[in-house]
Amino acid sequence: MRDAPGGSGVAGATWGLLVAAGGGSRLGIDRPKAFADLGGRPLLAESLDRLDRCEWVDAIVVAAPDGWEEPSILLAEEIAATKLVACVTGGATRAESVRAALVEVGEEALVVLVHDAARPLVDDAVVGRVLGPLGEGYDGAVPVLPVADTLKRVDRGAVVETVDREGLAVAQTPQAFLAPALRRALEGDLAGVTDCASAVERSGGRVAAVEGDPRLLKVTRPADLALVESLLTRR
Repeated sequence: MRDAPGGSGVAGATWGLLVAAGGGSRLGIDRPKAFADLGGRPLLAESLDRLDRCEWVDAIVVAAPDGWEEPSILLAEEIAATKLVACVTGGATRAESVRAALVEVGEEALVVLVHDAARPLVDDAVVGRVLGPLGEGYDGAVPVLPVADTLKRVDRGAVVETVDREGLAVAQTPQAFLAPALRRALEGDLAGVTDCASAVERSGGRVAAVEGDPRLLKVTRPADLALVESLLTRR
């Protein structure tokens, strides 16, 4: 999908890549995770709607599940997402999905914001926080939360080590990057790339850590979906 009629996102400095190609097997549903029901509409609708309304984002590309590209476009039209300019087929891994979406990002882009549709409660505050360090000499920024629990290294059911959690943090999305840095990072082998920040780090980029948001829960299992839905009703 290109040049959405009436859309404001056909060009701009900041592009959002919404990664929505994951399966729904752990949710126990017969459709991709992005189309799980969340408060009466597909999970994808929540994050797409929020990014579309975010003043920081100029254009959006969705990486959809294979075979679900048309439903994703129709969903965008249904919620009047005016900034969607492309919908691509996601890859076998998250990193491959991001690389496929990045192809659609215009050369005029200065910043690329990568977000997982499985974290639907994204808001403008966290987007603003990850964008800030890009003007301070960093190639990227990632929202993080401190590790609250004791960490154990386990081998074949036995604890072999208690890991010092000092300095450790849990990474979330959205993650923001200077467009050239992200393009370079995703050019080569994507083996072992668990998120875009790790790819940029591996390519020599500097990545800042900013305050995350406990509400940015990742939907993986039915209990996660129920919890996110309960948080939606409280907003």
